Amino acid sequence: MNTKLKITKKQNFGKLSKGDDAKYVPKRVAEGATFGTGITAIKLTALGRPQLLLQLSEVISRARQYFEELVGGDGNVLNYHKTINDLEKYYVSLGIDNKEVKNFLKNVTSDKEGILHLFPWTGIVNDEFQLSDTFRVPDPKTGQMRRLISQIPPKEEEMFRNMIRRLNTIVKTAEELDVRIMVDAEQTYFQPAISRITLEMMRKYNKDKAIVFNTYQCYLREAFREVTTDLEQAKRQNFYFGAKLVRGAYMEQERARAEALGYPDPINANFDATTDMYHKTLTECLRRIKILKDCGEDAKKIGIMVASHNEDTVRYAIQKMKEIGISPEDKVICFGQLLGMCDYITFPLGQSGYSAYKYIPYGPVQEVLPYLSRRAQENKGVLQKIRKEKRLLLAEIFRRMRTGQLFYKPKGNYVPI
Repeated sequence: MNTKLKITKKQNFGKLSKGDDAKYVPKRVAEGATFGTGITAIKLTALGRPQLLLQLSEVISRARQYFEELVGGDGNVLNYHKTINDLEKYYVSLGIDNKEVKNFLKNVTSDKEGILHLFPWTGIVNDEFQLSDTFRVPDPKTGQMRRLISQIPPKEEEMFRNMIRRLNTIVKTAEELDVRIMVDAEQTYFQPAISRITLEMMRKYNKDKAIVFNTYQCYLREAFREVTTDLEQAKRQNFYFGAKLVRGAYMEQERARAEALGYPDPINANFDATTDMYHKTLTECLRRIKILKDCGEDAKKIGIMVASHNEDTVRYAIQKMKEIGISPEDKVICFGQLLGMCDYITFPLGQSGYSAYKYIPYGPVQEVLPYLSRRAQENKGVLQKIRKEKRLLLAEIFRRMRTGQLFYKPKGNYVPI
């Protein structure tokens, strides 16, 4: 029996500013804190100005809407399998055939299966990326190029580049120290930009193994489609895909904003619907891992963290792994819970050979408490879990007193996987 109990540190990089040197980044906290590959979680809104992420998210939504209007469909650009020639013929049919349109088509990202992105997103992870100059599309009505983002002042462009520099510094350091980076999910109005930047970081750094992970909130109605779309991009651009699956943490805020602004509620109807979405998404990831194994490819091209305090979800994951033929030794699935919560789930997982992580938020109290309060909101049954844990601890204390084993170590050869 093997065990693997790892620690992941949640870091706060919110105080980094222009000119910060990499040596000041608390980058070695997770290195050596575990028996193997450590994990560090970060928030992109702590690395730069959140307003820029909001603007970038709006651009992504407008670009998707623009393409949907062109092809008369619904969904992400890469799902249509339209080619650049198809797009060129469409513009020519509208009488749009000028130098600017030709330059636009040159920068469209595509492969043999069709268009992946309307814009050269690969450049977003570079220091010289210009937001204002990039997001322009041919207007079908006027034939002229129009901006999908308002002109951004040079100072704000520099702020964005600083954010990307900080993120690159963190991920490069993680790569050197064998630490994985999990980018936290945030509110839906930031998330398109966060996911886009994270996927490009995966494309840049996840060439030999999964270093960068994105987080998917399964209380969102679009969670399954977002995960499958990103899995498809990873497959087509040949990089390792990493995902942390969570239920979600901003439900009340999201619903209040949707009602105030008059757009559809992005959250699943109830807890059961969220559970179904979580299990459906996890099953799809496991199915694709199985396909990789069966084809003789590296199963680690997809890495998943099941970040859940829900016993039924953990049982479901273990059962599905057994059904599909994925073992703990494959190192493609790991589990995570907060330190101090659900130890009765984490420790048995570790003692049974599964990769189990304890997630440790740390930092100033005033900054950590909001995070912990969201976790409590996300896990409304937390008090019941605490009562159950207390019962189990008391039962163990009495058992040790009866048997004279006050200091007890479970039998087994505990070797990290």
